[in-house]
Amino acid sequence: MAVANDVQLTSRDGAIQIEGTLLTYDGEFYRVETIYGPLTLDGGGVTCDGPGCPDLNAFVADVRFSGANRMAEVLIPALIQAFAIRNELSVVREVTDERQSTFVLSDQERIQARFELSSGTTAEGYADLIAEEADIAMVLREPRKSEVSMARTAASGDLLKGRRARVVALDGIVAVTAPGQPLRSLSLDQMAAALSGQATRWSDIGGPDVPIVRHLPMPESGLLETFEDRVLAQSDSTIGAGATHHTLLQDVADSVADDTFAIGLTTLSETGNAVPMRVAGACGFETSATLAALRAEDYPLTLPLMLYTPARRLPLIAREFLDFTQDPAADLVIRRAGFVDQAITKTSFDDQGDRLAHAISQAGPEVSLEDLQRMVEALRERDRLSTTFRFTGGTRLDVQSEENIIRLARALETGAFNNRDLLLVGFSDGEGPAGPNLSLSKKRARSVLRLLKEAAPDADFKRVTVRPDAFGEALPMACDDTEWGRAINRRVEVWVK
Repeated sequence: MAVANDVQLTSRDGAIQIEGTLLTYDGEFYRVETIYGPLTLDGGGVTCDGPGCPDLNAFVADVRFSGANRMAEVLIPALIQAFAIRNELSVVREVTDERQSTFVLSDQERIQARFELSSGTTAEGYADLIAEEADIAMVLREPRKSEVSMARTAASGDLLKGRRARVVALDGIVAVTAPGQPLRSLSLDQMAAALSGQATRWSDIGGPDVPIVRHLPMPESGLLETFEDRVLAQSDSTIGAGATHHTLLQDVADSVADDTFAIGLTTLSETGNAVPMRVAGACGFETSATLAALRAEDYPLTLPLMLYTPARRLPLIAREFLDFTQDPAADLVIRRAGFVDQAITKTSFDDQGDRLAHAISQAGPEVSLEDLQRMVEALRERDRLSTTFRFTGGTRLDVQSEENIIRLARALETGAFNNRDLLLVGFSDGEGPAGPNLSLSKKRARSVLRLLKEAAPDADFKRVTVRPDAFGEALPMACDDTEWGRAINRRVEVWVK
């Protein structure tokens, strides 16, 4: 096999020759195993000789997707179809079995690409990506420490560095109950207790004195893994025995809707006739999984549906597909598939009375009336954009916020905000003294401004005003008594006039 793949790449001027075994050719670049290690060379700058040289006129890009069935069954096929139409390509779907299918994209002359989809779990997607058995992983969560370590060991790069994740769509993780259940909101601790099995009766979490019946996704599903990582891990809980696990989220919702004593874990897009519960905090805040809350990441269990890419270069058509998933043209496709897109929407100041009422009621001794008045004066004639930037700690953006940088940068480059005034408003949690929190919120706002300018080199900043401001802990979104509440409060909002 090594002999069959032997190539000799020579620069156009004949000055440099590289010999080795051809690993891949993506239509633009050769990747060759040489005595110096793997090298990537631009195909336009070299000629190829040897038995391993590809037929440049008949190259077909084979792109392998693997991972979460939530994405493989509806969302990604719909986006592939729309991408093909955008590029005037025909598309034929070839079904291998219930887990695998291939989309063949062709122009009028020949096949241009084969997109192979393997439906399974988020964990399988990461494993296939690390083993180079997939080119793109379809995932519902960021990689776990074990997966990051596995990738480093396998020389697959750092899964946490670079723009490896593309957020394609959004959903929300919700606890659901039957319409007749009187309890309509739970704290995350109560949700963890009920769904893990630590609380066995509704009276343990503020409801009637009847048993709790649990309906959950399968243990290996990315949805349940995300809930374990983001909720159960905070209270050192695990899923106990006695729950009914379902392969289909629709079955979770249907089972719960028919049983007043049941609780289930599903997504906002798969609630059926069951009723999503609000997430409550001890200080009185309640948050629902609405479209606006998911786009702004104001809901603590927002679920980003992501495409994770390898450290190596992908074929051009694969890169073009990834770019298309971030294009406004893809938003309608995402909505029709039943998910939440990331389109930039506006909410007027007048429609945010509840937030201001909470800010006033929860203002501590370090937030003065003068602070609140200054904030109201700065924002009252503006609209809040759904684009929000949140931080995992310090000034590092989370994965959804990294995508928001790209989307807002594109809007600036296309002139969508020409002759407008954008205010990047930093906020903090309430932990610690107000002075350092205000300074940190200013630093975050300036950091977002810097990232936006770096991501929008073609924007005309003479035609749009973009400037930072900050109000520290003056406008909390959630209670500061939990880590998720503090994380929700650490943010930079965008207000436009």
